[in-house]
This record gives sequence, structure tokens and C-alpha cells, in this order.
Amino acid sequence: MRQEPAGRPSEARSRLLATATRIFYTEGIHSVGIDRIVAEAHVTRATLYRHFSSKEDLVLAYLAEVDQATRAQVDDAVTRRLAATDTVRALGESIAQGIRSPGFRGCAFLNAAAEYPDPDHPVHKAVLAHRQWFLDTVTELLARVGEAPAEPAARHFVMLRDGAMAAGCLFDPELICETFLRGVDGLLDAHAAAGSVRPA
Repeated sequence: MRQEPAGRPSEARSRLLATATRIFYTEGIHSVGIDRIVAEAHVTRATLYRHFSSKEDLVLAYLAEVDQATRAQVDDAVTRRLAATDTVRALGESIAQGIRSPGFRGCAFLNAAAEYPDPDHPVHKAVLAHRQWFLDTVTELLARVGEAPAEPAARHFVMLRDGAMAAGCLFDPELICETFLRGVDGLLDAHAAAGSVRPA
């Protein structure tokens, strides 16, 4: 990915990335060409290629933006300094809030993986890196809940999240979020019961 000079990104780069993010998420990546992005961002092709060496470079920048937003979402839940179980619930509530938001179209990373199935492709690798970070983060949170091994419960949480995000753009999001949050509560109860509970 092409590196920006130190300091604030240029207005043109920010506009290009915001435009690409909006269109890639709502319409898909392969269906959107460079000419469409250039036209809607009101820049020239030369300007785009000055900031991004290729469409793939722009796609990776888009996923990096989504990754940063997700990390901020998780950090917000963690920095509230709640009890361990309440931190996991706060993360679940944050995910549910995203599903309920206008224009929700599922998980940007799962959508990208569907369009880039080759495990050696840089976009697919970016998806896997994000998902590994998320799994590791949830594992660390659940390790504070009880003595039982945390990774199986964390994988369960990620599967609940994936299912809710897939269903949330197909069915009534309120119903999906209610089901998801009940699932998180059940997961926490089962994980705590599987081992002695540690102090938060």
C-alpha cells in the first residue's frame, strides 16, 4: 500500500477513500470500477493513482479504515472499565447497534472475503488478519470471565456475531439483535459455569 507523507492526509485522498468505502460497502467491490469512484469523488484518475497505486491498493485502504473503526468500537467497550462479563456484553451491544444502523449491509470483511476467495490474495489476507485480531481480543476478554479455556467460547462469540451480521441485513434487525444478545448472555453463563469465576 502506498504510504502517505507524515501529517494530515490530503483532502483528495480522504474524499477518494470515503467515496470508495461507501460504494464498496453498499454495492460490492468487483462491481465498482475506478471511473465510478473518480467521478463521485470529483477527482481525476491521475489524482487517484497519485494516492493509490491500483484498485487493490484502494480496497486494502478501505479495509484498513473499517478495521480501525472496529478497533475503536472494541476499545470503547474495553475502556469503560466494567466487570469482565459486562465488557463482553457492552461489545455485544455495540455490535447490535451497528446491525440496527441505517444502511447496514453485513460484515465488510466477510463481504470482501466472498469476493476474494483466494487465500493468497492480499485482500483475503487482510480479512484473515482482522478476524484473527478480533478473535484474539474476544479470547482475552473471556479469559477474565472464568477459568475455563477462553478460545472455544471466543470462537462461539465470533460465530454468533457472524450469524447476526449475516441475518441482520436480511431480516428484522431488532429481532436478530435480540436473538444475538440472548446468545451472548447464554454464552457468558455457560463459560462462567465451566470454571470458577475470577474476580473482574
